[in-house]
Amino acid sequence: MEIMVCMKQVPDDSVEIRLDASGQPDFSRAEPQGNAFDTYALELAVRFTEANGGTVTVVSVGPEDNKVCLKNALAVGAKNAFHISDEGIDSADAHVTAALLAAAVGRIEEENGAKFDMVLCGRESTDYIGSEVGELLAEKLGLPFVSDIVEASPADGGLKVKKELESGYLMVDVAVPALLTVSKPDYDPRYPTIKSKLAARKVKIPSLGKDDIGLKAGEEAPRVLYRGFTEPPKREAGIKIQESEPAEAVAKAFEVLAADKVL
Repeated sequence: MEIMVCMKQVPDDSVEIRLDASGQPDFSRAEPQGNAFDTYALELAVRFTEANGGTVTVVSVGPEDNKVCLKNALAVGAKNAFHISDEGIDSADAHVTAALLAAAVGRIEEENGAKFDMVLCGRESTDYIGSEVGELLAEKLGLPFVSDIVEASPADGGLKVKKELESGYLMVDVAVPALLTVSKPDYDPRYPTIKSKLAARKVKIPSLGKDDIGLKAGEEAPRVLYRGFTEPPKREAGIKIQESEPAEAVAKAFEVLAADKVL
């Protein structure tokens, strides 16, 4: 099967992000990396093609340094990569991002002479956590859609996918082509070898602009604009109860709760 994986480059989510003097998020200490859920989607795609045949193509929308996550994807099993970049794309919201990806799918399919059987997205990004691009992209492409999958296997000319629910899992049969968003499976993404990383660094990844992919007029206008950012209020320090006797500690706890009018 031919599989496309949509990837986003995000700041390292293990680093605390604060606002700078201008009120914008300061990413200077956070190294860019592939969005975690997109790397799960990539690993699922690579494992699928290793077991069943096919090719994995990755695509990312954003500035020039997004090629970092694309080259990392090539180092762990993707065969082709495309970078979507143009003036104004840095401020793209979920609607514009989905429109760019939908246009890119058609352009790449035309160039390759083959349709994608699966288009995969991570369930959400770790920076804005919007969970919108996959759903919007499915609508624009007119594809059947299943969210939060953790497994996929061939079945009767289509796919059988395992969808994660809050209460367990649901097995779903879906026709192809299909768009699927991927949650955290039972395995972690693989690490590249030194050889594969060196080979990926040498690959020239084509950058495609809005005109190259044939973006429709009006699709480049964002529907959501960010007016500003505010940091969440800092939590006040708690009260430590240090009485040595359990009965005294409980009495002190009730005293504190009563003083705060919790009881």
